[in-house]
Amino acid sequence: MKSVLIVGSLNMDASVSAARLPVSGETVTGKSISYTPGGKGANQAAAAGKLADSSQVHMIGCVGKDVFGGRLIDSLAASNVGTQGIRMCDDCSTGSAIVMVDDTGANRIIVVPGSNSCCNTAYIQSMDAMLQKADYVMFQMEIPLDAVYYGIRRSKELGKTVILNPAPAPGPIPADILRLVDYLTPNETELMQIGGCGGEKLEYYTQAAKSLIDCGVGNVIVTLGSQGALVVNRDLEELVPAVPTEAVDTTAAGDCFNAAMVVALAEGKPLLQAVRFANAAAAISVSRKGAQSSLPARQEVLQSF
Repeated sequence: MKSVLIVGSLNMDASVSAARLPVSGETVTGKSISYTPGGKGANQAAAAGKLADSSQVHMIGCVGKDVFGGRLIDSLAASNVGTQGIRMCDDCSTGSAIVMVDDTGANRIIVVPGSNSCCNTAYIQSMDAMLQKADYVMFQMEIPLDAVYYGIRRSKELGKTVILNPAPAPGPIPADILRLVDYLTPNETELMQIGGCGGEKLEYYTQAAKSLIDCGVGNVIVTLGSQGALVVNRDLEELVPAVPTEAVDTTAAGDCFNAAMVVALAEGKPLLQAVRFANAAAAISVSRKGAQSSLPARQEVLQSF
């Protein structure tokens, strides 16, 4: 397997479960609250570490010099992730997220960046040796955007394969950045925000994905929940069906999908096979509660095919 580097956020998630989520101005009674390691970057790194068959997954990010920060680093190390690229910041608390989940598994999330703001361009520059050693570099958008864009540019200068999970979507992504992305992995909402999707039908998703291909993106993989994943490039337009499952909590499903796909690609799998592996991993993830606590081990995914 080739080396995978995840550059992104680490948060401590406060997960609140309730029968239903409140509307504006409403108070509802919750069932439980728990604190678990999260953050899109950390979730993807932990998932990749669990799914990889070797110690080839590493992460760049920042946490606070506090109890939560130490717990996040320990959690990643336990998931077979190299943590030498994670800095403990003196002047910021660890990032956090409030995750509200209802009985259907649907969620709403509020993120407080905290120390993730320290994962800036200067810090990415200081980690250049890690970029040089990696083969696949994956980004999300919970750290400063200028750091994300610098990291993408530098990764391509070094000849790396770049994966961008545009979450949370910042709106349109600069054209010069899109041209550098080998794999873009929005969900349908993010696709609408970055690709000008004209509606909520497969044909609209396909049109929006093709417009991103025309902008220079190598491959667009749109995650569509229970429908599966839409794969579009210059030679292919195919919906890869989801693996049927009963959803309990969708919190880290997208992160699990992204991690599984990049691990499969790093192992030399063709794109459609990598997406099928990712769908299988995500199906297991949504059947469990929590973010990193829901992530499956490699053998579980292989046995689910």
